[in-house]
Amino acid sequence: MKQSIERIDVQSLELKDQVVSINRVTKVVKGGKNLSFSALIVVGDGHGHVGYGMGKAREVSSAIKKGVEAAKKNIVRVPITEKGATIPHTVTGAYGSGSVLLKPASEGTGVIAGGPVRAVITAAGIQNILTKSLGSTTAHNVVKATVDALLRLKQPERVARLRGKTVAEVLGIEERKPAPVTEA
Repeated sequence: MKQSIERIDVQSLELKDQVVSINRVTKVVKGGKNLSFSALIVVGDGHGHVGYGMGKAREVSSAIKKGVEAAKKNIVRVPITEKGATIPHTVTGAYGSGSVLLKPASEGTGVIAGGPVRAVITAAGIQNILTKSLGSTTAHNVVKATVDALLRLKQPERVARLRGKTVAEVLGIEERKPAPVTEA
C-alpha cells in the first residue's frame, strides 16, 4: 500500500516531546565495554500531528536531543473526528511481530491504552480511544505499529468522494427530513 506522504512544516507546529523508553546499551570492544544510551521519543502537537524518532549517544541528554530531531523528520498527519476527538474507524497496524488495534470510542471514555501506545495517541491529540497491543511488547515495535495504524486511517470525506456517496451514507447516519408542515 503506497501512500503519498505530504511534507509538514515543523516550524509552524508547537511540538511537545515525550520520552517513551531509554535503554542502556553496551558494546564489547578489545579495550573493555563501551557504554551508550538509546532513547525512543514521540513528538506531537496535540492537534493531529505525531512523529517518532530514535537517538543514540554516550549521554542520555544527547540521545534524547537526537531522538527529538529524528522525530521531527518523521511527522505525519492523523485524521481526528471533530465530534468526540476520536478516530474515524477501527484499524490495526503492524510492525515486526507487534500489532496494535485502535478502536474509536464515545465521548467521555478517555484514552484506554498502555505505555508506548498511550504516548503516541496523546501526542496526536486523540482523547477518546480504545486500544489493544497484540504480539510483541517491545516499545520500538509497538510505537511503529501504532503509527502504522494511524497512517492507515481514512477520512470519511475522502472515502465518500471515492465511492460517489454522501458522508452520511458512508457513516451510516440517516439524514433527518424536516417534518411536513400542516396548516390547521
